[in-house]
Amino acid sequence: MSPAIIILSVFFILPILFAVFLSFTKAELLGDVSFTFKGIDNFTRMFDDERVMIALKNTAQYVIIVVPLQTFLALILASALNAKIKFKNVFRVLFFLPTVTSSAVLTLMFVWILNSQGLLNEFLQWVGLPTYNWLGDPAVALKGIMGMNIWSTAPTFMVVYLAALQDVPDSLYEAAEMDGATWLQKFWRITVPMLRPATTFVVIMGIVGTFQLFDQAYIFSNGSGGPNNSTLTVVLLVYQYAFKNLEMGYASALTLMLASVIMVATLLQRLVFKEEKLD
Repeated sequence: MSPAIIILSVFFILPILFAVFLSFTKAELLGDVSFTFKGIDNFTRMFDDERVMIALKNTAQYVIIVVPLQTFLALILASALNAKIKFKNVFRVLFFLPTVTSSAVLTLMFVWILNSQGLLNEFLQWVGLPTYNWLGDPAVALKGIMGMNIWSTAPTFMVVYLAALQDVPDSLYEAAEMDGATWLQKFWRITVPMLRPATTFVVIMGIVGTFQLFDQAYIFSNGSGGPNNSTLTVVLLVYQYAFKNLEMGYASALTLMLASVIMVATLLQRLVFKEEKLD
C-alpha cells in the first residue's frame, strides 16, 4: 500500500494541509519566500470583499440552473436511447461527441458563434433580424456558458443513466402495460424511482462540477470575469488573487470557503435524495 499512500499524500493530503496553512498567512512565494501569520484576517476579509459576494451569487445561479437542467436532459436522452428505435447506436455516438471534445475547444467554438461577428449574428442578419452583442451583455454572458455546459455535460450523465436503465427489469413495464399504464405513468412510476441511486450520483457530480466552473468563464471573459463581473465565478476569483495579485493566503482562504460550500451543498443533497429504508 505504500506507493498508493505516498502518491495520495504528495498530490492530495499535503496540498490541502499547505492550503490550510497559507489561508492563515500573508505569503510571499516569489524571491525571498516568507510567511506572515495573519490569523483569521483572510477569512474576515471576504465579508468586506464585494467581488466575493458577486462570484458567490454568479456561481450559485449557475449551479441552481445547470444541475437540474442537465440532469433532466440526461434522463430524457437516456430514456429515448434505451427505447427500441432505429439507429440508436448512431445517436448514442452523436450525443456523446461533445463529452469527448476538449472543454477549451468547445468554449472557443461558442465564443466564435456568439461574438459580434459570429455565426449567430451572421444568421440573424441573413434572415433579416437585428444582431446582438451576446458576449458583451452582462445579462446574457453567463447564460451562454450555462447553455454550452448543459449541452456538453448532459451526454456524460446520459451514459450513467443508460447503464442504470439496463438494471430495470422489463417485467415491471410489462406488468404496468397489462394494467393499462401510459408511457408517462411508466416513466414517472417505474423509471424515475428505479433510477434514484443514479440520480443521486448524477446530482452530486453535477454540484461538485458546477461549483468549480473556471475554464469556460476564463475563456469567455479573457480572464476578467466580465462583462461587469457577470461571468466571475469563485474559482476564477481564486485564480485572479493567486496568480495576478499574488495573494496566495487570501486565495487559499477563498478555496477553503468554496470547499466548505460544496461540502454543505453535497450533504444537503444527500438529505434530499436519502435512500428509503425497506421494512
